[in-house]
Amino acid sequence: MVSGRSSRFMRPRSDRYQPKVYHPVVRIMWQGPAMSDMGENEGAETIPVFNARTGKIEHRKPIRLTDAEWRAKLTPVQYEVMRRKGTEYAFTGRYHATKDAGFYRCAACGTDLFSSAAKFDSGTGWPSFSAPVSPHNIRTRPDRSGGMERTEVLCARCGAHLGHLFDDGPAPTKKRYCMNSVALDLETTGELDPGERKA
Repeated sequence: MVSGRSSRFMRPRSDRYQPKVYHPVVRIMWQGPAMSDMGENEGAETIPVFNARTGKIEHRKPIRLTDAEWRAKLTPVQYEVMRRKGTEYAFTGRYHATKDAGFYRCAACGTDLFSSAAKFDSGTGWPSFSAPVSPHNIRTRPDRSGGMERTEVLCARCGAHLGHLFDDGPAPTKKRYCMNSVALDLETTGELDPGERKA
């Protein structure tokens, strides 16, 4: 993701960063190295995970798969984004304009990540949220790839790359969790969310 709020996105000139995957909806803007670490959860037998439906913390086993297992489990586009840190082109993801009520879960492991109540129209072309359902369910780390200074957002349970975090969101958090649609699965309640806001 880019840090600015403009919908215009300039293509990098270097062939190293040219898209390597083409899809009717999703195109990969940049690829990082294959990802295998679990950060502070490496070696843990269980980690606390918030269940958005019950409102309770549950202790679950971290999901650790080999690169071959992730390739088999995920679609090619999901693999490029969630395991190789690719980024969708703006306005191409299926959730950037979605207003259905529900919970957004990690497409790789099903961990609850965001509520539609925290979703807002950032104008960037990526689904944006002001806060996760719980700080237990995500983790962040510095990302200096592509010549940019950003904060990467990952699933706490499986280590999947989700997107990036910026400090230009709406009050009260002032945060914008800028996510890739392909990294999310929306479990809807079948209602239109009246709480969607525009920053």
